[in-house]
Amino acid sequence: MLTFRGVTKVYPNGTVALDDVSFSIAKGEFAFVIGSSGSGKSTLIRLLMKEEDLTGGRIGVNGKDIGLLDRRETPYYRRQLGVVFQDFRLLNDRTAYENVAFAMHIAGAAPRQIRRQVPMALSLVGLAKKSHCHPAELSGGEQQRIAIARAIANNPLILLADEPTGNLDPENSWDIMGIMSELNGMGTTLLIATHEKSIVDRLSKRVISLEAGRVAHDVEKGRYV
Repeated sequence: MLTFRGVTKVYPNGTVALDDVSFSIAKGEFAFVIGSSGSGKSTLIRLLMKEEDLTGGRIGVNGKDIGLLDRRETPYYRRQLGVVFQDFRLLNDRTAYENVAFAMHIAGAAPRQIRRQVPMALSLVGLAKKSHCHPAELSGGEQQRIAIARAIANNPLILLADEPTGNLDPENSWDIMGIMSELNGMGTTLLIATHEKSIVDRLSKRVISLEAGRVAHDVEKGRYV
């Protein structure tokens, strides 16, 4: 499903964000990527999203080398991904429904598909009754639920999350991780970059630990190291 082979990323200022990183994620797997600030977690996510280009190595997603994708192919590749960010990235002038619908529209979904999928996605994250609300009318946890609904509305093969609970209190953090676990149980492949030790330890999923841009540990049913 997802493979990193000798992946290196060096920024123009000389900073080595990732250095010879290799691992594979199987279809339907749930894995955490952990590490201190500057360890390379966010760079890894950005490379998968094709927001950054590789310096060296290869990233394969569903059998395709994404480093070989040209500009025209990239939007189609991104439709396979759902992405959740720490800062939600919602459109404040649109309702919960409109935020999810707009993301689907940008991805090329037909109006009929949007009308069917948006209520289903909002229902899955427990916001069916608040589809008419704007982000400012919702709590931080509810805003992150909209972000998850937006990420899953197109039925992505892989869900990427970059510190999805970083701006939430513990109760809301566990609610969000409960949704993530439910999605994984439905067959979605999850890769979550986080620094939340309690969540990593309690869920006991695969843990890939980065230190200074290199894989320091890769453990099935691991703990925060």
